[in-house]
Amino acid sequence: MRRRDVITLFGGAMAAWPLVARAQQPEHIRRIGVLVGLSETDPGMKPRLAALRQELDTLGWVEGHNVRIDYRYAPGGARANDLAKELVALKPEVILAHTVSVTAALQRETRTIPIVFVSVGDPFGAGFIISLARPGGNLTGLMTFEQGIAGKWVAMLKEVAPRLTRALFVGNPNITTHGY
Repeated sequence: MRRRDVITLFGGAMAAWPLVARAQQPEHIRRIGVLVGLSETDPGMKPRLAALRQELDTLGWVEGHNVRIDYRYAPGGARANDLAKELVALKPEVILAHTVSVTAALQRETRTIPIVFVSVGDPFGAGFIISLARPGGNLTGLMTFEQGIAGKWVAMLKEVAPRLTRALFVGNPNITTHGY
C-alpha cells in the first residue's frame, strides 16, 4: 500500500484506511486502532467516525465481519499516554491518530505499527515526519492546513471585503505543533 493512497483515502472521509487489498480469509479479522483527541460524545466526531466506517464498508471492510475497530477517546489529550499503550498492546495493523497530543503519545509507544494522523497542523515541526515529501518512519497523514493556504485566505478576504487593508492571522504554535 502506497503512502499516497492512504493519505487520499483519509482525506476523503476524515479517515479511511484501506487495509492491504489481498485475498481475505473470512475467519481472519483485521484490527484498526483509533485514538481520538475529543470526547466520545463530541457531536463533530460522530459523523467523522461514521464516515470512516462507511468508507471502510465501501472498500469491503465491514466492522464486526472482517475488521474490528478499537476506539479510544482522550479529550484534550487527557490519558493519551495510557490509551496509546492500551491500543498498541492490542496489536492493530494500523492506528488512526486524531490531534497532535494523541499522535505524540502513539509515536512514543510504537515505531512499528503504522500510524496515520489527522488534525495535525505541523507534523514536521512536531517531529512526526522527516519531510512532507518523504515522511519516513511509521507515521504519515494529513496536515490541518499547509502554509501556502494563508495567501489564498487573504485573497478570499479581499474578494469579500475589497476595502480591507490589513488582516491578522493569529495562531498558537504550542497547539499547532506540540499541544492539543
